[in-house]
This record gives sequence, structure tokens and C-alpha cells, in this order.
Amino acid sequence: MLWPRLARNLLRPPATDAPVVPLPEVVAALRERMEAASMRRLGRSLAIRQVDAGSCNGCELEINALQNVAHDLERFGLRFVASPRHADVLLVTGPLTRNMAEALLRARAATPEPVWIVAAGDCAVDGGVFKGSYAVLGGVEAVLMPDLIIPGCPPSPTELLEGLVALVEANA
Repeated sequence: MLWPRLARNLLRPPATDAPVVPLPEVVAALRERMEAASMRRLGRSLAIRQVDAGSCNGCELEINALQNVAHDLERFGLRFVASPRHADVLLVTGPLTRNMAEALLRARAATPEPVWIVAAGDCAVDGGVFKGSYAVLGGVEAVLMPDLIIPGCPPSPTELLEGLVALVEANA
């Protein structure tokens, strides 16, 4: 009795949406811009430390999508690192909660110069939908001045890539 139900489910089309694949010409242009700017500025790839300051994980899902086969962050010379001591960029997501303010300041203190602070998503910009909550201080600006703001709820992987490329180009 179980086998017929399983077989019927195997014949159904998948319940997921088709993957969003960036246009090859957009990817090629971003790669060229990033390579030129990062080599001028750093002489190597750009290391990113992602800090979740209290988000709903919507932005984290999009950041994780940067590492999938469609976007492949590493082909742009960008990579995520596990420690702020190895980072060039602190990518902050979510509203700054009271209990994460000290952790964010410590991550910033542990990051060597030069360091760029990026506020990714509406919540990191000004608190987003959590603004006004007793547990939220606001956006990243409450304790650190961001060098780049990437708006969106959540920003798409392509918007995140374009923002990081623009950051490196502006500081090259």
C-alpha cells in the first residue's frame, strides 16, 4: 500500500521554484570589476566576516545563496572567514539587539585595519520591522558607522555582490 503512494509522489513535478540564475554577462562584468579593484586595493581576495546582530535569518539565507553554484562568491575573489581577525569586511545583518551590541564591538575591535563595515538589509540599516522594540537599539549605526548600506528585505544575492564590488571599487 505504501509503494503506490510513493510512486505517485515521484511522478509529480518538484514543489520548488526554478532557480534564479544570474545573467552570464552580469557575472562577467562583476568579476572583471572586482578583480581589478581588489587587486589594486588589497593585492589579494577580500575576506568577509558575517555578523548576525539579531536578524530573522532572511538576509542570512541570501548570503548563503552567494556561495551556491549559481552565484559562486569565490570566483569574484570574495570569501567568508570564520574569525574577524582574518576579515577585511564585517557584513552585519539584522537589527542591533541590546545583547549583540557588545559582541559587534568586540568583532570590530578584533578586525585588523583597514576594515569596512557593511549593513546588509533594512534591519541593519535602521532596525527595520523590529524598530522600536525594547530589545533593539536600532541599526548598526547605533554603535558603528557603516561604510556601505545594502537595502532590501532581504537584499538579493546579486544586490549583495554588486554592493561589495562597489565598496571595493570606491576604496581602490
